[in-house]
Amino acid sequence: LYNKQKGSETFPALDLLVPVLPLQLSNTAILHQIRRDQVTDTCRANSVSSRKRRVLTPNDLKHLVVDEDHEMIYCYVPKVACTNWKRVMMVLTGRGKYSDPMEIPANEAHVSSNLKTLNQYSIPEINHRLKNYMKFLFVREPFERLVSAYRNKFTQKYNTSFHKRYGTKIVRRQRKNATQEALRKGDDVKFEEFVAYLIDSHTQREEPFNEHWQTVYSLCHPCHIHYDLIGKYETLEEDSNYVLQLAGAGNYLKFPTYAKSTRTTDEMTTEFFQNISSLHQTQLYEVYKLDFLMFNYSVPSYLK
Repeated sequence: LYNKQKGSETFPALDLLVPVLPLQLSNTAILHQIRRDQVTDTCRANSVSSRKRRVLTPNDLKHLVVDEDHEMIYCYVPKVACTNWKRVMMVLTGRGKYSDPMEIPANEAHVSSNLKTLNQYSIPEINHRLKNYMKFLFVREPFERLVSAYRNKFTQKYNTSFHKRYGTKIVRRQRKNATQEALRKGDDVKFEEFVAYLIDSHTQREEPFNEHWQTVYSLCHPCHIHYDLIGKYETLEEDSNYVLQLAGAGNYLKFPTYAKSTRTTDEMTTEFFQNISSLHQTQLYEVYKLDFLMFNYSVPSYLK
């Protein structure tokens, strides 16, 4: 029915995939086509705001990890299973150096020299890879990702670098009568203060958002780069293993899964937003609106 409505000529990739893959995979291919269409439609509908910069610079491509052997490009989004995906990319690009992703320490997965990114290539090489390699990214409900970033960066005592760089700034700008200790340490930022910082016009003018709370739209440029596959955090294992199958690695590599008890959930996100004023909720939604629309996430029910 979907093919019939859209017209088969709009599905060149599917024409190749459907005959040779089992029914489950062809259904998955159609699902990813629908996700791609959603991105295209959103970019078109928001062309004024989403296409301000028509030419990408190499600096825009620093989140795109390249795997030459399997001809794939992965745009990593912090707080969307990017540690495990970087581990997987290290296995794929390591030429036998690694076999089990979970044996790679998390901090090693984030060492920039362990993976090659697209901005390290020449312009012709960049264009060739963008045109010919399979490109994918993973997305997550924007506010759930935001709460996950806040919990990780501002409530964990070991994240002193974030407390110093961002926490002190947030406290100084958003907290009246802040103590000298809070101004010096910045280790007790409240979620309401974090939200106020994000929607503050000074913040956007001052510097780009940190990658942990930057929009997916700004990190991966989906209006300029045509992604073949858009995986979702909500269907992480299924989508990840589909990517690995298409890459020809599915027979020897599976995406690592483990239940993390500290994971940020929808219920947890709802609780965090209970103390956010309706005005601030609306303003914050505007900041992340393109991510909501582009990746088909509905407006949260708890928004007042």
